[in-house]
Amino acid sequence: MAVVALLPTESTQQAIGYPTLFLLVLAGALVPVVPTGALVSGAAVVAFHQTAPFSLLLVFVTASLAAFLGDAALYWLGRRGLASKNGSRWLEAIRNRAPEERLAQAQAKLADHDVAVLVLSRLVPAGRIPVMLACLLAKWPLRRFARGNLPACLAWALTYQLIGILGGSLFPEPWQGVLAAIALTVVIGAAPSVWRRLRHTDTA
Repeated sequence: MAVVALLPTESTQQAIGYPTLFLLVLAGALVPVVPTGALVSGAAVVAFHQTAPFSLLLVFVTASLAAFLGDAALYWLGRRGLASKNGSRWLEAIRNRAPEERLAQAQAKLADHDVAVLVLSRLVPAGRIPVMLACLLAKWPLRRFARGNLPACLAWALTYQLIGILGGSLFPEPWQGVLAAIALTVVIGAAPSVWRRLRHTDTA
């Protein structure tokens, strides 16, 4: 009984969990090294096992809002770097994470499909930054980028939340579902790079 009493209640978990999820996803949008997809999936697993109403909805709203604000902030910082004679470390960080080949592909797709590319860029692992840089080089204003990026962030949050719900429904314990969801997001994230390496090996 003493151990059970020490466990955090659902209200305590929510009071800590949602702000933490928001800050981590926001940071992951600005510094693309935080595994934000895995965070959303893990949070969705925990919410799936909670009895409080609207837990999954709150995860969705928190994650999509944080991703949207983080993307908008990074894009604004990138535009400032483009306007500056000396550039900026933020613009340089964006350039470093957008290889020339990926950037060229993003620019071509942006020219052909316009805003729709933003939605896909959020769903494809490592696709967000090259498309963002392509929008920067095309001199899109922040408002135009934000309009296209809003449905992208909503689709992204929904996709990874569904992965978490799947993991939560397959296992009786939340921690088991969290591990399964994280493993699945890691596989999804690694699949494109593995595929590119296999193709490069075949053509070499």
